[in-house]
Amino acid sequence: MDVKGYLERIGAIRPGKPDFAGLEHLQRQHLFTVPFENLDILRKVPIQLDENRIYDKVVRRHRGGFCYELNGLFHRLLDQLGYRTRLVAGTVKKEDGGWALADSHATVLVELDGWWLVDVGFGDSARLPLPLTGEERTDVSGTYRVVPVSGREGEYDLQRKQGGSWATRLRFSTTPKELREFAPQCRFNQTSPDSPFTGKSIVTLPTEEGRITLSGNTLVVTKGETKQKEEIPSSSLPEVLRERFGIVLQ
Repeated sequence: MDVKGYLERIGAIRPGKPDFAGLEHLQRQHLFTVPFENLDILRKVPIQLDENRIYDKVVRRHRGGFCYELNGLFHRLLDQLGYRTRLVAGTVKKEDGGWALADSHATVLVELDGWWLVDVGFGDSARLPLPLTGEERTDVSGTYRVVPVSGREGEYDLQRKQGGSWATRLRFSTTPKELREFAPQCRFNQTSPDSPFTGKSIVTLPTEEGRITLSGNTLVVTKGETKQKEEIPSSSLPEVLRERFGIVLQ
């Protein structure tokens, strides 16, 4: 991996040492410059869990991706910069209360005086590292915490505060995995009609005030509690992708 090229892609400064300030900077820069998107899935372009192919897509061609691509590549970057990291598997809690395909989300843990959840491939989620201690951390997207799952050693829930209660968004294990081990889940999420990624295109990036999302032909700009929606003609989608997300499809 060309670390220099990767850092230039996300507009990040190389940390002088693998410390917490550097980790926060790298996560933030990655989230704000590399979209979460599933465009290749809708275009029937196979996504393979090969680091060189993912690097070429994200860094050289200025594309985004979904969790296996973004967290898989970010995990390798952190490793190259001297951080102690783990790529681990999680299961997403769906809005209807059920669970997505087991262990189908790839995310990253980093050890710095304890373990931290650092995710750049979960769409609208925490923008800063979260300790596995239950400590609450807040950013413009919400208030989050990570708590152990009762009676299940080595498993944790990522939760987001909603009103006066906590809603689980992800359950993950601390068992390290290799990126290639996610191949069956990656295949499912590209091909199954039950996958959340095969029905409609999604491209999203955080902003300082909220988030900008292109879902199908609907552009949604969120600023605090305000959402503005605009229907984009299909003929204008390439321009919106280029100007709003820096994406030029080839």
